[in-house]
Amino acid sequence: MAWQTFLQEFENYMHLERSLSENTVAAYCHDVLKLKQFLDISNPKDDPLKVNISDLHNFIEYINELGMADYTQARIISGLKAFFKYLTFEDLISENPAEQLEAPKLGRKLPDTLSFPEIEQVLNAVDLSESNGTRDRCMLEVLYSSGLRVSELINLRISNTYFDIGFLRVIGKGSKERLVPIGRSAQKFLKIYLNEVRVHVDVKPESRDIVFLNRFGAGLSRISVFTMVKKQVALAGIKKKVSPHTFRHSFATHLIEGGADLRAVQEMLGHESITTTEIYTHLDRDFLSQTLKDFHPRG
Repeated sequence: MAWQTFLQEFENYMHLERSLSENTVAAYCHDVLKLKQFLDISNPKDDPLKVNISDLHNFIEYINELGMADYTQARIISGLKAFFKYLTFEDLISENPAEQLEAPKLGRKLPDTLSFPEIEQVLNAVDLSESNGTRDRCMLEVLYSSGLRVSELINLRISNTYFDIGFLRVIGKGSKERLVPIGRSAQKFLKIYLNEVRVHVDVKPESRDIVFLNRFGAGLSRISVFTMVKKQVALAGIKKKVSPHTFRHSFATHLIEGGADLRAVQEMLGHESITTTEIYTHLDRDFLSQTLKDFHPRG
Protein backbone atom coordinates (compact mmCIF):
# COMPACT_ATOMS: atom_id res chain seq x y z
CA MET A 1 0.00 0.00 0.00
CA ALA A 2 2.88 2.37 0.77
CA TRP A 3 4.16 2.19 -2.80
CA GLN A 4 0.77 3.12 -4.24
CA THR A 5 0.41 6.08 -1.85
CA PHE A 6 3.84 7.49 -2.68
CA LEU A 7 3.25 6.93 -6.39
CA GLN A 8 -0.02 8.87 -6.27
CA GLU A 9 1.64 11.77 -4.47
CA PHE A 10 4.55 11.64 -6.92
CA GLU A 11 2.11 11.76 -9.82
CA ASN A 12 0.34 14.81 -8.33
CA TYR A 13 3.71 16.52 -7.84
CA MET A 14 4.73 15.97 -11.47
CA HIS A 15 1.40 17.28 -12.75
CA LEU A 16 1.07 20.32 -10.48
CA GLU A 17 4.63 21.41 -9.76
CA ARG A 18 6.62 20.12 -12.70
CA SER A 19 3.87 20.58 -15.32
CA LEU A 20 5.09 17.46 -17.14
CA SER A 21 3.13 15.95 -20.02
CA GLU A 22 0.71 13.09 -19.45
CA ASN A 23 3.02 10.74 -21.36
CA THR A 24 6.05 11.66 -19.25
CA VAL A 25 4.14 11.32 -15.98
CA ALA A 26 2.76 7.93 -17.04
CA ALA A 27 6.22 6.76 -18.13
CA TYR A 28 7.87 7.81 -14.86
CA CYS A 29 5.20 6.07 -12.78
CA HIS A 30 5.56 2.97 -14.93
CA ASP A 31 9.34 3.03 -14.38
CA VAL A 32 8.88 3.09 -10.60
CA LEU A 33 6.41 0.21 -10.85
CA LYS A 34 9.04 -1.76 -12.81
CA LEU A 35 11.42 -1.30 -9.87
CA LYS A 36 8.73 -2.45 -7.41
CA GLN A 37 8.00 -5.53 -9.53
CA PHE A 38 11.70 -6.40 -9.62
CA LEU A 39 12.03 -5.99 -5.85
CA ASP A 40 8.92 -8.13 -5.28
CA ILE A 41 10.78 -10.95 -6.99
CA SER A 42 14.33 -10.41 -5.72
CA ASN A 43 14.20 -8.51 -2.43
CA PRO A 44 10.65 -7.60 -1.32
CA LYS A 45 10.26 -4.18 0.28
CA ASP A 46 6.87 -2.84 1.30
CA ASP A 47 8.11 0.75 1.45
CA PRO A 48 10.06 2.73 -1.22
CA LEU A 49 11.78 4.64 1.59
CA LYS A 50 13.74 1.45 2.34
CA VAL A 51 15.23 1.17 -1.17
CA ASN A 52 19.02 1.58 -1.27
CA ILE A 53 21.66 2.05 -3.95
CA SER A 54 22.39 -1.68 -4.03
CA ASP A 55 18.75 -2.40 -4.92
CA LEU A 56 18.92 0.12 -7.74
CA HIS A 57 22.18 -1.24 -9.13
CA ASN A 58 20.71 -4.75 -9.14
CA PHE A 59 17.64 -3.48 -10.97
CA ILE A 60 19.71 -1.65 -13.63
CA GLU A 61 21.80 -4.78 -14.13
CA TYR A 62 18.58 -6.77 -14.51
CA ILE A 63 17.06 -4.53 -17.21
CA ASN A 64 20.42 -4.45 -18.99
CA GLU A 65 20.47 -8.26 -19.08
CA LEU A 66 16.95 -8.19 -20.53
CA GLY A 67 18.47 -6.45 -23.57
CA MET A 68 16.65 -3.13 -23.21
CA ALA A 69 17.87 -0.38 -25.55
CA ASP A 70 20.21 2.25 -24.13
CA TYR A 71 17.61 4.97 -24.63
CA THR A 72 14.97 2.94 -22.73
CA GLN A 73 17.41 2.29 -19.89
CA ALA A 74 18.26 5.98 -19.75
CA ARG A 75 14.55 6.84 -19.61
CA ILE A 76 13.95 4.38 -16.77
CA ILE A 77 16.91 5.76 -14.81
CA SER A 78 15.56 9.27 -15.38
CA GLY A 79 12.20 8.19 -13.95
CA LEU A 80 13.80 6.63 -10.89
CA LYS A 81 15.93 9.71 -10.29
CA ALA A 82 12.83 11.91 -10.50
CA PHE A 83 10.98 9.71 -7.99
CA PHE A 84 13.74 9.55 -5.39
CA LYS A 85 14.54 13.23 -5.86
CA TYR A 86 10.90 13.92 -5.03
CA LEU A 87 11.17 11.82 -1.85
CA THR A 88 14.27 13.80 -0.89
CA PHE A 89 12.59 17.09 -1.76
CA GLU A 90 9.70 16.23 0.58
CA ASP A 91 12.20 15.28 3.34
CA LEU A 92 10.89 11.71 3.35
CA ILE A 93 14.44 10.39 2.91
CA SER A 94 17.69 12.09 3.88
CA GLU A 95 19.80 10.73 1.02
CA ASN A 96 18.87 10.07 -2.59
CA PRO A 97 19.90 6.47 -3.48
CA ALA A 98 19.46 7.18 -7.22
CA GLU A 99 21.78 10.19 -7.27
CA GLN A 100 24.83 8.22 -8.44
CA LEU A 101 23.05 6.14 -11.08
CA GLU A 102 24.74 6.70 -14.44
CA ALA A 103 22.77 7.22 -17.63
CA PRO A 104 23.73 8.40 -21.13
CA LYS A 105 23.83 12.18 -21.38
CA LEU A 106 21.02 13.15 -23.70
CA GLY A 107 21.63 16.88 -23.63
CA ARG A 108 20.27 19.66 -21.44
CA LYS A 109 16.69 20.77 -22.06
CA LEU A 110 16.35 24.52 -22.43
CA PRO A 111 13.90 26.03 -19.95
CA ASP A 112 10.57 27.37 -21.21
CA THR A 113 10.14 31.13 -21.11
CA LEU A 114 7.48 33.75 -21.68
CA SER A 115 8.15 36.76 -23.87
CA PHE A 116 7.85 40.19 -22.24
CA PRO A 117 4.46 40.84 -23.94
CA GLU A 118 3.25 37.48 -22.61
CA ILE A 119 4.45 38.40 -19.11
CA GLU A 120 2.44 41.62 -19.36
CA GLN A 121 -0.58 39.65 -20.59
CA VAL A 122 -0.51 37.48 -17.48
CA LEU A 123 0.02 40.43 -15.13
CA ASN A 124 -2.79 42.43 -16.69
CA ALA A 125 -5.14 39.43 -16.62
CA VAL A 126 -5.26 39.51 -12.80
CA ASP A 127 -8.60 40.87 -11.57
CA LEU A 128 -7.62 43.31 -8.81
CA SER A 129 -11.23 43.51 -7.64
CA GLU A 130 -11.13 39.89 -6.48
CA SER A 131 -10.35 39.18 -2.83
CA ASN A 132 -6.88 37.82 -3.59
CA GLY A 133 -6.31 39.87 -6.76
CA THR A 134 -3.79 42.34 -5.33
CA ARG A 135 -1.88 39.58 -3.54
CA ASP A 136 -1.72 37.42 -6.67
CA ARG A 137 -0.60 40.32 -8.88
CA CYS A 138 2.04 41.16 -6.29
CA MET A 139 3.35 37.57 -6.20
CA LEU A 140 3.61 37.45 -10.01
CA GLU A 141 5.37 40.82 -10.05
CA VAL A 142 7.91 39.63 -7.46
CA LEU A 143 8.50 36.30 -9.25
CA TYR A 144 9.32 38.07 -12.49
CA SER A 145 11.05 41.10 -10.98
CA SER A 146 13.45 39.18 -8.73
CA GLY A 147 13.57 35.65 -10.17
CA LEU A 148 12.60 33.93 -6.92
CA ARG A 149 11.98 30.22 -6.53
CA VAL A 150 8.53 29.26 -5.24
CA SER A 151 9.95 28.23 -1.85
CA GLU A 152 11.70 31.61 -1.60
CA LEU A 153 8.50 33.47 -2.45
CA ILE A 154 6.29 31.75 0.12
CA ASN A 155 8.96 32.12 2.83
CA LEU A 156 9.67 35.79 2.08
CA ARG A 157 9.58 37.83 5.29
CA ILE A 158 8.47 41.41 5.88
CA SER A 159 11.62 41.99 7.92
CA ASN A 160 13.66 41.05 4.84
CA THR A 161 12.11 43.67 2.53
CA TYR A 162 14.25 46.78 2.15
CA PHE A 163 12.28 49.34 0.16
CA ASP A 164 14.79 52.09 0.94
CA ILE A 165 17.46 50.35 -1.14
CA GLY A 166 15.15 48.32 -3.41
CA PHE A 167 16.30 44.86 -2.29
CA LEU A 168 14.91 41.66 -0.79
CA ARG A 169 16.83 39.32 1.47
CA VAL A 170 16.06 35.80 0.27
CA ILE A 171 16.64 32.46 1.99
CA GLY A 172 17.56 30.07 -0.83
CA LYS A 173 18.63 26.45 -1.18
CA GLY A 174 20.68 25.13 1.71
CA SER A 175 19.46 28.07 3.87
CA LYS A 176 21.87 30.34 2.00
CA GLU A 177 20.97 34.02 2.07
CA ARG A 178 21.32 36.47 -0.80
CA LEU A 179 20.20 40.01 -1.62
CA VAL A 180 18.20 40.44 -4.83
CA PRO A 181 16.94 43.70 -6.34
CA ILE A 182 13.21 44.26 -6.76
CA GLY A 183 11.83 46.34 -9.63
CA ARG A 184 9.74 49.49 -9.28
CA SER A 185 6.46 47.89 -10.36
CA ALA A 186 6.92 44.96 -7.96
CA GLN A 187 7.77 47.38 -5.16
CA LYS A 188 4.61 49.37 -5.87
CA PHE A 189 2.34 46.32 -5.68
CA LEU A 190 4.18 44.94 -2.66
CA LYS A 191 3.62 48.19 -0.76
CA ILE A 192 -0.07 48.23 -1.75
CA TYR A 193 -0.50 44.62 -0.64
CA LEU A 194 1.27 45.12 2.69
CA ASN A 195 -0.30 48.48 3.55
CA GLU A 196 -3.81 48.12 2.14
CA VAL A 197 -4.64 44.40 1.95
CA ARG A 198 -2.57 42.33 4.35
CA VAL A 199 -3.30 44.68 7.27
CA HIS A 200 -6.93 43.54 7.16
CA VAL A 201 -6.04 39.83 7.49
CA ASP A 202 -6.31 38.10 10.87
CA VAL A 203 -2.73 36.81 10.89
CA LYS A 204 -1.78 33.66 12.78
CA PRO A 205 1.03 34.23 15.34
CA GLU A 206 3.53 32.00 13.51
CA SER A 207 2.97 33.90 10.24
CA ARG A 208 3.30 37.49 11.47
CA ASP A 209 6.52 38.07 9.54
CA ILE A 210 5.50 36.12 6.41
CA VAL A 211 4.65 38.41 3.48
CA PHE A 212 2.13 36.36 1.50
CA LEU A 213 -0.81 34.85 3.38
CA ASN A 214 -3.92 32.84 2.59
CA ARG A 215 -7.39 33.92 3.69
CA PHE A 216 -6.90 32.14 7.03
CA GLY A 217 -3.86 34.26 7.89
CA ALA A 218 -1.32 31.49 7.38
CA GLY A 219 1.55 31.14 4.92
CA LEU A 220 0.91 29.78 1.44
CA SER A 221 1.82 26.32 0.15
CA ARG A 222 3.75 25.68 -3.07
CA ILE A 223 0.67 24.02 -4.54
CA SER A 224 -1.46 27.13 -4.00
CA VAL A 225 1.07 29.27 -5.88
CA PHE A 226 1.18 26.79 -8.78
CA THR A 227 -2.62 26.75 -8.92
CA MET A 228 -2.77 30.55 -8.91
CA VAL A 229 -0.23 30.83 -11.75
CA LYS A 230 -2.08 28.28 -13.90
CA LYS A 231 -5.34 30.18 -13.34
CA GLN A 232 -3.88 33.55 -14.35
CA VAL A 233 -2.09 32.11 -17.39
CA ALA A 234 -5.37 30.55 -18.55
CA LEU A 235 -7.20 33.86 -18.07
CA ALA A 236 -4.48 35.55 -20.15
CA GLY A 237 -5.19 33.12 -22.99
CA ILE A 238 -1.65 31.74 -23.09
CA LYS A 239 -1.45 28.11 -24.20
CA LYS A 240 2.11 27.37 -23.04
CA LYS A 241 2.74 25.15 -20.03
CA VAL A 242 3.62 27.73 -17.42
CA SER A 243 4.64 27.30 -13.78
CA PRO A 244 6.01 29.77 -11.21
CA HIS A 245 9.49 28.65 -12.31
CA THR A 246 8.71 29.94 -15.82
CA PHE A 247 8.78 33.48 -14.40
CA ARG A 248 12.23 32.77 -12.96
CA HIS A 249 13.42 31.43 -16.33
CA SER A 250 11.95 34.47 -18.12
CA PHE A 251 13.56 36.85 -15.61
CA ALA A 252 17.00 35.36 -16.31
CA THR A 253 16.57 35.12 -20.09
CA HIS A 254 15.30 38.68 -20.48
CA LEU A 255 18.18 40.02 -18.40
CA ILE A 256 20.77 38.21 -20.49
CA GLU A 257 19.03 39.16 -23.73
CA GLY A 258 19.34 42.76 -22.60
CA GLY A 259 23.10 42.39 -22.09
CA ALA A 260 23.28 41.69 -18.33
CA ASP A 261 26.52 40.24 -16.99
CA LEU A 262 26.25 36.47 -16.54
CA ARG A 263 27.85 36.55 -13.10
CA ALA A 264 25.41 39.22 -11.93
CA VAL A 265 22.51 37.02 -13.04
CA GLN A 266 24.14 34.03 -11.33
CA GLU A 267 24.25 36.00 -8.08
CA MET A 268 20.62 37.09 -8.36
CA LEU A 269 19.41 33.55 -9.10
CA GLY A 270 21.49 32.07 -6.29
CA HIS A 271 23.21 29.53 -8.56
CA GLU A 272 26.27 27.79 -7.17
CA SER A 273 27.83 27.35 -10.61
CA ILE A 274 28.04 29.72 -13.56
CA THR A 275 27.34 26.77 -15.88
CA THR A 276 23.83 26.51 -14.42
CA THR A 277 23.17 30.12 -15.38
CA GLU A 278 24.57 29.58 -18.88
CA ILE A 279 21.47 27.58 -19.88
CA TYR A 280 19.69 30.94 -20.06
CA THR A 281 21.99 32.26 -22.80
CA HIS A 282 20.26 30.26 -25.57
CA LEU A 283 18.09 33.15 -26.76
CA ASP A 284 21.00 35.54 -26.58
CA ARG A 285 23.06 33.26 -28.85
CA ASP A 286 20.16 33.00 -31.30
CA PHE A 287 19.93 36.78 -31.32
CA LEU A 288 23.66 37.16 -32.02
CA SER A 289 23.48 34.56 -34.79
CA GLN A 290 20.55 36.33 -36.44
CA THR A 291 22.32 39.69 -36.15
CA LEU A 292 25.33 38.23 -37.96
CA LYS A 293 23.12 36.84 -40.76
CA ASP A 294 21.22 40.12 -41.15
CA PHE A 295 24.02 42.63 -41.05
CA HIS A 296 27.39 41.02 -41.87
CA PRO A 297 28.42 41.17 -45.56
CA ARG A 298 29.36 37.48 -45.44
CA GLY A 299 26.53 36.48 -43.12
